Amino acid sequence: MMNGLSKFKAQAIIFDKDGTLIDFDAMWGGWVIYLAEQLHQTSGLNVRDALCLAMGFDDENKKVLAHGKLAATPMSQLYRLTVEVMQSLGLSAERAEQAVETGWCIPDPVILAKPFTDTRALFGKLHHEGIQIAIATTDDRAPTQAMIEAFDIEEYISTMVCADDGIKAKPAPDMVITICERMKVEPAKVMVVGDTTADLKMAHAAGAGLVVGVLSGVSSARDLTPYADILIESVDELQHYSLVHETTVKHILTDFNPDIAT
Repeated sequence: MMNGLSKFKAQAIIFDKDGTLIDFDAMWGGWVIYLAEQLHQTSGLNVRDALCLAMGFDDENKKVLAHGKLAATPMSQLYRLTVEVMQSLGLSAERAEQAVETGWCIPDPVILAKPFTDTRALFGKLHHEGIQIAIATTDDRAPTQAMIEAFDIEEYISTMVCADDGIKAKPAPDMVITICERMKVEPAKVMVVGDTTADLKMAHAAGAGLVVGVLSGVSSARDLTPYADILIESVDELQHYSLVHETTVKHILTDFNPDIAT
């Protein structure tokens, strides 16, 4: 797999966040259960089963379902979905709104964020090679920024696009196109890395040069294969990307003349 990666000389890499950089089930599965408990306290209703079903969380096996709402839906839409769940359990529209407004919470982006690799080491290596780094996520900006600060990687990230930025969500190409415009890089020179079909469809629609699916998230190889140029187990495999796609000679030349790097 690394051979396929090494043939592509990325000028930039765009990473999804949940399921790609951090463990999706740890972040979002626990959140659904906690949210259900909060809603139970505010409404008196047992909402756990209905909420898990609506969100697409397998409570028994503690797994986020690949094609469920939780896998690739902006937080604002999950909020509306939760209100609908409360109404389906018998609350009036007004009472449902009140219950969700009172019980709503977001996942703790620091405590619950479990990275799949040494993210600072990975981003540091890529940055050292002159590869720009960006994040495209269906999570909101505040928790994404908190994760970035917790991992101490802010200095390596050129830009990011989040769900509440007002840019059309995945699988539309808008996030990738916006990032490429900001970084002044052609999409054909960009690698996009993600764990859902929405990530990969977005990449293809934007004309990304290499679409990499990771198996660390909610999707299986069967889900991702139709849309991925390459599949890897996790972003940890990218720790060696900058080492295998450059030569020692080029390192020496680049030290003298940074314009030689491509």
